Order: sequence, then structure tokens, then C-alpha cells
Amino acid sequence: MKPILQQRLGQNLTLTPQLRQAIKLLQMSSLEVEAEIVQALESNPLLERLDERAPGADEVNPERDSTSSSEQDEATREERDLDLPDWAQDDDMGFAGGSARNDEDGAEQPIADVDQDIRDHLLWQLNLTPMSAREHGIALALIDAIDDGGYLAEPLPNLQEALLPEIDAGIDEIEIVLHRIQHFDPLGVGARSLSECLLLQLSELGTSTEVEIARSIARSHLETLARSGPQAIARSLMLPKESVEEAIHLLRSLDPRPGTSYSRASPEFIVPDAYAVHQRGSWSVRLGPGCRPRLGINHHYQSLIATVAKDDAQYLRGHLQEARWLIKSLETRADTVLRVAECIVRQQGPFLDFGPEAMRPLVLREVADELELHESTISRVTTRKYLHTPRGTFEFKHFFSSGVATVDGGAASSTAIQAMLRRLIDQENPRKPLSDAALVTALEREGVSAARRTVAKYREAM
Repeated sequence: MKPILQQRLGQNLTLTPQLRQAIKLLQMSSLEVEAEIVQALESNPLLERLDERAPGADEVNPERDSTSSSEQDEATREERDLDLPDWAQDDDMGFAGGSARNDEDGAEQPIADVDQDIRDHLLWQLNLTPMSAREHGIALALIDAIDDGGYLAEPLPNLQEALLPEIDAGIDEIEIVLHRIQHFDPLGVGARSLSECLLLQLSELGTSTEVEIARSIARSHLETLARSGPQAIARSLMLPKESVEEAIHLLRSLDPRPGTSYSRASPEFIVPDAYAVHQRGSWSVRLGPGCRPRLGINHHYQSLIATVAKDDAQYLRGHLQEARWLIKSLETRADTVLRVAECIVRQQGPFLDFGPEAMRPLVLREVADELELHESTISRVTTRKYLHTPRGTFEFKHFFSSGVATVDGGAASSTAIQAMLRRLIDQENPRKPLSDAALVTALEREGVSAARRTVAKYREAM
């Protein structure tokens, strides 16, 4: 075969850097977008926040495309007119987080350190407890083996091997030190099972009849309680059912995971991307603060392109193009999020008016067809984006669910069916809970035709 040259005409899709950036920003959460903006501001001298400019500086770059200034002013007016919570109306609020706050004089006040887990709390108590050096070493190994729930995660033989050769301790000696740790605060820490954890807490409650019954249940009948209920325990212990129920109530008041109150996991806060507000008899949607960042081109650095050396001018032109791409991508992201949120509110208006039982079936394809976007774009927009409504703050994906046929030929969403099941279960007699078949019959009376396995699946999921 001879090597030859051929010309062919064809079409293909190429992901340009600008398109890659737009797709990347579209699937980010608000906090991730803010972190991306902070990184871009640090690395790109041509990019700046409009609200951080010095007095007298140009508000907008004259070469910036179309009507960015009017769009920013309109966004500002919308956020000002929107009835948002007090925290959301703070123009100086940032989403990048922080570990300090300012007092009236402008000085930074550090926030108290709350990152103390259960092991730190136990070590603090250990240092205040008189022990020999040998016992202290064993106690350190035991505390290190306690998990976040407060339970001893390693069996004693394994700990005995870990202590060698520094400490040649027997199992009995380790048991004695463990017993001392189990009476540290919180009570029940260092237990090796749920039964032992409950018994440790009951040991401090005296010797009343109720406590003694609770001890018997915690020692030998927890599985019976979970499987058969208090009546089977009453027969097994030959005690009145009322006494057993009082003891079970006492057990339920105890903490099955005493270490979780000292968990180091920090709370996660949700920043809504959009707000659904009921105004003049209809629902309207506004973007949340920070969803449309106020960014612009630094006019001073842009003016230097015509006066500096060739290499410097090329450097500035490159950053100028990157800044314009980022601003355009952020505006496209905000507009797409707003359009999808408005479509969701239009589709799920009955949910906002009447609650979960009025949720209608909705799939990504319906929103994509209505907005003339690709289904993958809708999937990216609904990921880690949140809509604040009078009924709570929900991820966009919460409003999408499959449908189950109704008696009249329509469809009910799985979310609505779960809300119906929850209502029926809340209204049932606790002494005679409804079976799956009875729930199917109850749903049919309300016009929903669901199979028993569907009811069982939803019931288990809830």
C-alpha cells in the first residue's frame, strides 16, 4: 500500500477550554464556585470583584461584552427586593468560610476551638486521674482504640499484643484499667457492646425495681425486645407488662452511642442557590446572594496592554481572555440555574401549595424538553444545588421522582406516595400496626394503585 493524502469533510464536537470551564462550573456547588473564584482572583490580576473597587474607579470595563453593568444592577435590585432571611441580605457576606470575626473596633476575634473529639476528652480526664506509669500506658492504648461512638473497637487480646514489648500486661490488668476508663465522662464509654454500654449507665441509677428490670433486659433480652416486643419479655421474665414497658422507657432514655456528642465532624451548612417566594398569588424565583458573583475586568491593568513590552502584553492578554471567559461562564451558570429553578417551581407548584402529597412525577427529560437543553445539562444543574421554599430547603433533585399509576389513569410521584404512607402510619394504632397489604388497600381508597412490594420498599426506605 502506498501512503497517500486525502481530504475529507466531516463534523465533530470539540470541547474548547471555555466550554470545559462552563461545564465544570455548572456542576459545582455554590461553595465550590466561590472557592474557584477566590483562586482565580489570586492568580489573575485582570480579574476583580466589582464591590471591592476603590472609590472613583470605573464600575465596568468599557470593552466588556453586551450589558453586564445593567445585568449586575438588575441582579442587585432583585436581591434587595427579595424577602430573604437576614443572614442572606448581608452584602458583605462571603462564602469562603473563616475562623475569625470582627468586633466593633475592627479587631479580629478568634472563634473558640470546638474540635475536641471523644479521645481528647478522655485524655484530659486521664491526665487528672492518679495512675502509675504502667497503668497510664495501658490507658493510652485503650483510649486510642475507642471509636467515635465511644465503643472499644479492638478486642483485649489485640491490645495486649500491641502493648508488647513496652508493657507486658495480662488481660486481667487491662480489664482493670478499662473498668476505670468506663467510668469516665460520658458514662458508658469504652463499652464493647450495646449491652455493656447500657449496663454501665444503669449502674449509676440505683437499685430500684425499674432499674433492675432494665438491667435484666439489657443483659439478656435486647434481641428479644427488637424482634418480639415487650410482651414476649414480660412472659419470659414473668413480670407485669406495665413494669416491663416502664423499664424499656428507661432504656430508651439512655445514650447508645455516648461518644457522638464529642464528634469532631463539623456541621455542614447549605447555601440556597435560589429562593421560591409566593407573591401576588403566584410563585416567583430569585437567585440567592452570591449565585451571580459581581466580577469585572481591572481597567488599570487592561490599559497597560498597549504600553508595556511585548512579552508582558501577551501575558496580560492571556489573563484578560481568561477573565472574560470566567465572567461569561459564571453568568451562563447563573442564568441556567435560574431557568431550571423556575421550571421546577412551575412543575411542582402544587407541592409548594399543599405539601408532599401533592408532588407530581417529574423526570429530567421533561425539564430538558421544556428548556430546550440537553438532559445531561439538567443533571449537572440539579446536582448540589438547593432551592429554599416556605416548606424547607431542598436539593433540586428532590423534586424529581418516578410515577406510580393511579386508579383514574393518572400518576402519583413516589414522594407523594411516601408522604401518604407516613401519614397512614402516624395515624395507625401502635398496638395494631398496619400490614403492607392493609396499607395497599388504604392507598387504593385514596386513588393510588401500588403493589405490596412497592409499599414494603418505601416503608423500609423511610
